[in-house]
Amino acid sequence: MDEELKQEIDAAVKVLKEGGVILYPTDTVWGIGCDAADKEAVERVFEIKQRSDAKSLITLVADADMIGRYVKVIPQMAIELIEVNDKPMTIIYPGAMGLAENVVAEDGSVGIRIPQSEFCRQLCRRFGGAIVSTSANISGEEAPASFEDINASILDEVDHIVDPCYEEGATGVSSQIIKVGLDGEIKIIRE
Repeated sequence: MDEELKQEIDAAVKVLKEGGVILYPTDTVWGIGCDAADKEAVERVFEIKQRSDAKSLITLVADADMIGRYVKVIPQMAIELIEVNDKPMTIIYPGAMGLAENVVAEDGSVGIRIPQSEFCRQLCRRFGGAIVSTSANISGEEAPASFEDINASILDEVDHIVDPCYEEGATGVSSQIIKVGLDGEIKIIRE
């Protein structure tokens, strides 16, 4: 890892560990993030987005091992999907645990993605846990494909903005979302 990347990740991790909110590039679109286990930080994310907290949030983790810390059982079908996945994919798992209650859906499920971006994987790894990843837009507006598309009010509200140079390679399109049940049933939520 080069020194600039290390410094950028260290700065973002420091803010996350202090309960702050970051603005960062993912493998898809720009995201607003915080510690997914910190209820107050998650509340701030909802406030910044002007979004109802009745909607659940997606989280990012570094790898499949980290998923196991946040769901009671990883369905075999989810493992197979992760292995063959070639584009950004969020899987909704049943039986969430270890996360702030306002990250988890009413049915107890949680959306988790292993990002294809090296920056995001390193960020999750260095942070040591799941990070909220919700598009950096005011609720109802278009998700920002690039840094220039982000609403100024969001820039003013977050505690740390990751250098836009790390957005390279992002698709500019939100991830597909697939809900997987314990018995292998699959429901496509967003293609």
